[in-house]
Parts: sequence; C-alpha cells; structure tokens
Amino acid sequence: MTETPKQQPWEWSEEKWRGAVARAYGGRSLAPPAWPEGARCCVALSFDADHETTPLRDGDESPMRISQGQYGSRQGIPRIRRLLDRHGARASFFYPAVSALLHPEEVRALADEGHEIGIHSWIHEANTTLPPGVERDLTMRAADVLEKIAGRRPVGIRTASWDFSVDTLDIIREMGLLYDSSLMADDEPYEIIAEGKPTGVVELPPEWIRDDAPYLNMVRFSAIRPYTPPSAVEEIFRAEFDGAFEEGGTFLLTMHPHIIGHRSRIMMLERLVEYMKSRGKVWFATHEQLASWCKQQAAL
Repeated sequence: MTETPKQQPWEWSEEKWRGAVARAYGGRSLAPPAWPEGARCCVALSFDADHETTPLRDGDESPMRISQGQYGSRQGIPRIRRLLDRHGARASFFYPAVSALLHPEEVRALADEGHEIGIHSWIHEANTTLPPGVERDLTMRAADVLEKIAGRRPVGIRTASWDFSVDTLDIIREMGLLYDSSLMADDEPYEIIAEGKPTGVVELPPEWIRDDAPYLNMVRFSAIRPYTPPSAVEEIFRAEFDGAFEEGGTFLLTMHPHIIGHRSRIMMLERLVEYMKSRGKVWFATHEQLASWCKQQAAL
C-alpha cells in the first residue's frame, strides 16, 4: 500500500496554519500594576536541576557524561543554596522525576528552605518526539514523584528543553496547574489562550537570552562549546535586568546547577544578585509567587 505523502507547510490550508498558531497563543498581558511592598521589579530566579538525566534521556550510559550532570548535585546545588541563603532569596527548582529520585534528600532540603519544586519532565524527554499519550502519563507520574518527595504537589511546569508539544497545554489544564514556564511570546507574564479562548493558565516566559546553557554549556563531540566568558554572560544578564527594572517589569532567569555551579560562574551570579539589589527595591519571588500575584492582580 502506498503511503500518502506528508503535506508540506506551503501546502497547508489557512485553517491548518491558523490552527497551529492558535493552539497555545499569547493572550492578555498579566503584568501587574504594582509589585509587593513597593518593589520596582520582580526577579524570578530558576534552576533546572537536570543532573544526570540529560545523557540518560539520550540512552547514553557513559560514566563521563553522567558525571558531568552529577556535578550539579555534588557542587552546584550546595553553592546555589548558600548563595540564596546569604541573600534571603527564594527560587524555583524544576526537577525531572528521575533526577529527584536520584537525589531525594536534596529536593526535600530545598523544599524545607522555602524554595519551590516544579515539574520538569520524567527523564528530560523531548515531548514532541513521544508517541501519543506518553507525555500525559510521564507528566502525571512526575508530579506524583515530586509530591511524594517534596511533600507538596507542584503547581507549575517547565517542559524539558522548553519542548512544548501540541498536547502539553491540554495536560496542563487537566492537571489544574497554575502556570507554565516554557513559552516565549512576551517579556512579562501573560495568559495562555487556546483556540481563541482564555485558559486561566499563567505563562511565565523564559528566553534563551536569559539562560546560562547557550553561553556556557559543553557537549563533547559536538559544536556546543562554552565560547562565552562568564564576564560577557554577566553583562548580558545585567542588561536584561536593567531593561526589566526600568520598565518596572519581570526579570526571569533560567540556570542549571551543573553549569552555573562552577566556581567562576557562581561568583558571576553572586555579583549579579548584588548588583540587582543595589539598583533599588526588587522582589525576589518563586515562580509560584510571581504567577499567583499576577493572577490575583488581574482577577483571573
């Protein structure tokens, strides 16, 4: 039997391409009129605690590559915890379930210190490559694991590698999650709409510009190399923060313990936090706190 050739995008009907755009689209802005206690800007620090799951996701059992991720737990997380404690700041930590199962004491300690634990896949799988139905099963299993370890069910999700599939929003809505942090339609929080209808789901948009991995990651036998020195990354992050501060908006930063946790880089993050505090009153918030505040102010 001859298979029907897959339709090319230039052959799509208007209904097809409009439907693709409308599946999870940026709705009304949820940028609040004011931040708590008169803060000028919200700073939302987040850490994707992938640890060993990145090579495991690829079926890579190389001890070398697994050890590269393990560094995030052995050195990265302790340094991050000390930094946040020094500055009295709370942050959001997104865990693949396998990472949490490998390091349950770490997850519990972070939760006990008031940090947020969010969903970040099962084993850092790419959602758009999964067979039908598998993403839903893995996401719900991941939420169960994190609830059992952290003692509280997660209210937010960041898809692994920000790989948001055609099914992801339906899963988020079915689970009743407060927010997602995977889409990139704005600098400020916004409501996701589906097929032209508001969903009530808050989007906290990340961006590759505000992520340590594109600048500092290292994957052997590939073109991914840490070409950018920490000082240049610090300059970029400062500029992004300065823009958010001047606009009275949100500065959301995504980092990875096995990347930002190295000595030269954690010092860069320390300087960045000190700089942000020196500019004026800023609100260091978890993603849950940020999403809740924006939703409350917008009366969603």
